[in-house]
Amino acid sequence: CVMPVKVAAEWLNSCSGCEIAILNLGETLLDLLAELEFVHIPVLMDHKHYGQLGDQEHIDIPSATVGIISGGIRNDEHLEVAHEMRKKCDVLIALGTCATHGGIPALINSYDNQELFDRYYSTESTDPGAAVPTNGISPLLDRCYALDEQIKVDIHLPGCPPHPDNIAQAVLALLNGDAFEPETKSVCDTCPAIRKGKGNISTIKRFVTTPEFNPEESLDQMQCLLEQGYLCSGPVTRSGCSGANGESPRCIAARVPCKGCYGPVKQDGNQLLDMLNALASNGIDISSIPDRDSLLRFSGAHNRLVCHKGGLK
Repeated sequence: CVMPVKVAAEWLNSCSGCEIAILNLGETLLDLLAELEFVHIPVLMDHKHYGQLGDQEHIDIPSATVGIISGGIRNDEHLEVAHEMRKKCDVLIALGTCATHGGIPALINSYDNQELFDRYYSTESTDPGAAVPTNGISPLLDRCYALDEQIKVDIHLPGCPPHPDNIAQAVLALLNGDAFEPETKSVCDTCPAIRKGKGNISTIKRFVTTPEFNPEESLDQMQCLLEQGYLCSGPVTRSGCSGANGESPRCIAARVPCKGCYGPVKQDGNQLLDMLNALASNGIDISSIPDRDSLLRFSGAHNRLVCHKGGLK
């Protein structure tokens, strides 16, 4: 009888979307459960950090072969949990773009903590002289970190959230003793929209108008959204959102430009810099880009977004 593989999972600075993606494995998850033993996963089972009675002084997570962490690291508690997971797990998976690149929460890296409190805590409904609460609240770090900025990560599995197919591929590879190789293509490489060359655009416009397409026709009859002048992050975003069954990239299938949720094509890539280079090399005026900071809306960790007083300059 083969013993099931022990799995521990944690969520840090996240929204639980990645955990829902795990559940969305559906019947595949049911098939895998016979080979997996979840020893710690707060979203699904009651297992306390400090013992079931809260009588322990330090975080204690059971040892596991595979560790899964969603969310980035924003406060002292996140950092402590991340180090405990690294200590107790043989293989550690960073699940979702918050874990791999900071995700949406890392947009706050454009501001320091005092600006954060002034902007979002001190409102008209708050006593102007009231101190920011600290009792029982874990202190914030100076910014939002991706996991690999603080601990060693073995497998990066980006996505907001990752496609269930991606999760299944990673887990099956581990169960079979195979190396897991993440996608190395861009969203553009998997997009069926027609590319007609450079097009005749010289500027980029906001996505406030409807692209040109015929709703009665398939996606491979629509012209590339970037060639239509819309800011589409497909050229600088890792593929994967289409799953393993030949689907089209999710946003583009809805005739919406790619927003970059799978992070850069390469783990250490810079979506903002790479996109500016791609546009400039095709004769497009990069000063016309609306809200260029949004090119880092999913990958602002790794010092991509840096705090300046008053926001990103």
